[in-house]
Amino acid sequence: MAKGRNFCDGRKALPGLGEARLSCLPRDLPGWWRALARVAALSAIVSHSGCSTLPTSGPTNALARADQLDPATLPYAMVKVTTGVEDILERNSSRMGRVFVDRRGPSEIRFGIGDTVSVTVFEAAAGGLFIPANAGVRPGNYVTLPNQQVDTQGNITVPYAGAIKAQGRTAVQVQAAIVAALKNRALEPQAVVALVDQRASSISVLGEVGTPSRFPASASGERLLDAISRAGGPRNPGYDTWVMLERGGKQAAAPFAALLEQPANNIFVRPQDTIYVFTQPQTFVAFGASGQQGQFPFGAWRLSVAEALGKAGGLNDNLADPASVYIYRGERREVAEQLGVDCSRFSGPIVPIIYNLNLRDPAGYFHASKFEMRNKDVIFTSNATSVESGKLLTYLRLITATVNDPLMAAVNAYTVKGLATGTSAATVVNTTSTVK
Repeated sequence: MAKGRNFCDGRKALPGLGEARLSCLPRDLPGWWRALARVAALSAIVSHSGCSTLPTSGPTNALARADQLDPATLPYAMVKVTTGVEDILERNSSRMGRVFVDRRGPSEIRFGIGDTVSVTVFEAAAGGLFIPANAGVRPGNYVTLPNQQVDTQGNITVPYAGAIKAQGRTAVQVQAAIVAALKNRALEPQAVVALVDQRASSISVLGEVGTPSRFPASASGERLLDAISRAGGPRNPGYDTWVMLERGGKQAAAPFAALLEQPANNIFVRPQDTIYVFTQPQTFVAFGASGQQGQFPFGAWRLSVAEALGKAGGLNDNLADPASVYIYRGERREVAEQLGVDCSRFSGPIVPIIYNLNLRDPAGYFHASKFEMRNKDVIFTSNATSVESGKLLTYLRLITATVNDPLMAAVNAYTVKGLATGTSAATVVNTTSTVK
């Protein structure tokens, strides 16, 4: 039975992975030979680590495509870019017309708490409830009541009719309620109700506009661009201007240019809507084997992957693997499920996804032209396998040179010493690592 190797610390058990130790050297070796032997052994241990010690700007193509090996790391999902994937992302893109699907025209203006209204009551002849018999010459048999606000209960008051519900009703509905309350007391009563000061049915436009304000909703109907125009228009027109609409607890945002180029986003505004105009420069980051690395602005209200790669200088012909272009992004959980991702291992509403784009396939360039970038996306292009192999060979060459140079120096010193003392007459030192 073979005995275990003795190590310098006195143990005989074989070391585990990552615990490599130098075995004890024979004590009769000269000191410089012992040092050289230790250098060679250390070089062998370092080379055992392989590609994990090589410099690189990110994961290799094999690591990115493989299943995750370390359960302690952040989980992610790998999705290959196809036509179906692009269609799913297009359907779920954040646009006004997709979040607020109500395409109806302007809604009727209804009274609300705080609105100021005027009420005029007409009778068929004098001598009725409101018009005295001895009124003399009058322009008409009517009386106009003082203006009044809709109270906190949502009512207005009409003499002899009592409290009339106004909140949530149109002017025609309030008129009908007044007539119904007076028909048994007045002479063929008629009523006209008008909105004097509109408070409840207002629209707020805030942010980077000419005049941020709150103004009454128009009975003729207004779209988002109309409301922004009433507030003075965007203060900073351009591709970095965004419009956010809040309605009924929902929010949606779209680039200002999308309201112009995609009419479906320019929807009708409703009373109590809040419109916020803001500036948000959109950027992406490019890493890996691209022509340039760094952070780049979109320079447009929307940008495709093909355009983003062009901004980053394209792919480096000497380094890049065109089949290993990756887009890192967080997707909503419902979108990830539509993409076929198993979301059971993810917690939270956002799922980290890496999209793989294969540009070795000619169809990949059509996908790259359709796949839209999003703000803060990361594009990483992996090195080709041959590049990683070349790095390893260069690394091994460095190791062998590290071992060979001191050996050659020692041999040359030994040869010079022999020549000086006359004890060696035929030793020739070859600088190509061969001793004859």
